Amino acid sequence: MSYSLPDLSYAYNALEPFFDEETMRIHHTKHHQNYINNANTILEKTSFSSLSVEELMSIFNEISLENKIELKNNAGGHINHTLFWKNLKIGTILQGDLKSEIDKQFGCIENFKNKFENVALKHFGSGWAWLVNQNGLLRIVSTQNQDNPLMGKLISNTHGNPIIGLDLWEHAYYLKYQNRRLDYIKAFWNVVNWDEASNRLLT
Repeated sequence: MSYSLPDLSYAYNALEPFFDEETMRIHHTKHHQNYINNANTILEKTSFSSLSVEELMSIFNEISLENKIELKNNAGGHINHTLFWKNLKIGTILQGDLKSEIDKQFGCIENFKNKFENVALKHFGSGWAWLVNQNGLLRIVSTQNQDNPLMGKLISNTHGNPIIGLDLWEHAYYLKYQNRRLDYIKAFWNVVNWDEASNRLLT
């Protein structure tokens, strides 16, 4: 099995004016594709080449390869972006079990957003901000570079099943927002696919 670039379920301009068309196109076809190309090259002729990227993440701590860090960066980039694209859509509403859990565990949606924004804004350098499910507890965490919570605590310094994730690499926002990371973070709330997030809570 070799990884391939997933098609988006929407046009590159579908998230305007919050996420711009040019950034979305470059982010998807250049950055994500590059992670895939590199991961495929590393995995070729290894015993892990038949695994899905989700399966690879689940055993990552057990993998022994000379270029394991490079694999982590690139396979991580693939799974992170695959999750990210699915988690973007204009016009969905936070409701149902996910809303109830956020209200219960964070007090209200505004408290949750403020805490998420604070974690994302204070994250130094490149990485991701996540809402994860840790055995029924919702937690807001961040990871460095292309680390993913599915890699486990020994590798990513956190753990859990991602519900939503926000790309904090400058390539995700610099064309539109330049150095204004907070503006980009706040724009994210307009394009979160809460339907997808709700489905992830149940898995």
